[in-house]
Amino acid sequence: MVVEDSPLFRSFICSQLEQNPELEVICEVWNGSEAIKKAEELKPHVILLDLSLPTLNGFDVARRILELAPESKIIVLSQETSLEVVAVAMKLGASGYVFKTHAGLDLLPAIDAVRSGTRFVSSALHPVN
Repeated sequence: MVVEDSPLFRSFICSQLEQNPELEVICEVWNGSEAIKKAEELKPHVILLDLSLPTLNGFDVARRILELAPESKIIVLSQETSLEVVAVAMKLGASGYVFKTHAGLDLLPAIDAVRSGTRFVSSALHPVN
């Protein structure tokens, strides 16, 4: 499930997901309230969740989804790159965090990691050697 308020970026995410035939987008929503409703109804395996959404912020959405569909894995997909925000998202129960600026590089590896039971944080947070 893709939760993103920007139609252009939502389209980009879906095109990235189409590169892996094992992945299927079962739902696209643009606001927090609809995300909670659809997550409870569909119980998707993985939810790609923007933090800046109309109606509810992504943290509140994540908290509620994890109560209603605890088996769903959330990967935060955000413009926010501060370590504090990443830490809050992971502490809330997100399984992954991908910076939007690195989505082309990190999105599919994040999904693979989360599906295999490991956590993922965008490569931009790790020191480059």
